[in-house]
This record gives sequence, structure tokens and C-alpha cells, in this order.
Amino acid sequence: MDEQQQWEYRIQTFGSALRGPKDEETEGALNEWGEEGWEVVAVRSVESTNKMVVVAKRPLTASTRRRRTLPGEPW
Repeated sequence: MDEQQQWEYRIQTFGSALRGPKDEETEGALNEWGEEGWEVVAVRSVESTNKMVVVAKRPLTASTRRRRTLPGEPW
């Protein structure tokens, strides 16, 4: 039987109390995420603010697990 795919998630808020997220900043961040293997799965605006929350996921690998348990190690 195949092992079920496991995921890791990343959540980031863009924008601030004073201004919404700039398209160029958001696009740059999302392009970096894509290069790192992240896929955006949800975006929501934060009610009564200029902020948006982005949720992304990527497959959880053995290498990623090691980095999470030993964050200071060189890879």
C-alpha cells in the first residue's frame, strides 16, 4: 500500500494596518515561494483591515523534516 502524501504549510500576512499589500511585493514573495516548491492553496482578506493572509503547502520530505528538527545545521 502506498504511503499517504504528507504536507507542510506556510501562512503569511501581507499588508499593514495603514496600507494594503503592494502587487510587486506580493508577486515577488509568491515567486520565491514557487521556486521553493510552495503552492498557494488559499487567500483571504482580513476583515476591516488592509491585510490579506496567504496559505501555501508543499510536500513534506525527509530532508524538510531534518531541517525542521535541526534548524541550525548546514544543508
